[in-house]
Amino acid sequence: MTHVQILLETRRLILRPFTADDAEHLFALDNDPVVMRYINGGIPISIEIIEKEILPVFLRHDDRFPLYGFWAAIDKTSQRFLGWFVFRTLGDDPHKVAIGYRFHQYAWGLGYATEGARALIDKGFRENGVTCVTATAYEENQASRRVMEKLGMTLQRSFRITSKDIANTDTAYTTPAEVWDGYDVEYSLGIVEWREFSNSLKSD
Repeated sequence: MTHVQILLETRRLILRPFTADDAEHLFALDNDPVVMRYINGGIPISIEIIEKEILPVFLRHDDRFPLYGFWAAIDKTSQRFLGWFVFRTLGDDPHKVAIGYRFHQYAWGLGYATEGARALIDKGFRENGVTCVTATAYEENQASRRVMEKLGMTLQRSFRITSKDIANTDTAYTTPAEVWDGYDVEYSLGIVEWREFSNSLKSD
């Protein structure tokens, strides 16, 4: 593995940038139909698509905003690749960001997504001038929604994904056809709510 600079550490996780050596990690993750059930319906994806279309997105970095990008989540003890987080801007406003995450089944239900996402969100609000964080999921993806709620985020709206949205997806391979009959949901957390939520965690 190429040596890379660690972005941050939590109690159990290391978050680091992706490298070209991570193609096999993404290939294994994106070819688990259970993991991808609510993302692209679990359709298979080739290593060529990973290397030529998906991984280049994960390797992009903007030096102006060091916190923004895709981050591989590594177990501190075993050094095992667990999945990833994305923390990036929404539109042209660098202070409004979206967070996302995808993990292997063996990492589900252990609090990794909440732990890593909370660290990114806290760093964003405290050190990077973030004013609002949003996240989206398919309405039936209860596990992802629970993570958002544990982060202090609240439901803002339900909306339908369009064929254009699917075509513009850059974190997974999708087909032009609309995958879902149902709605997606959007959660958000503003800086005032983040402060209140953080204080409530300290007082527990």
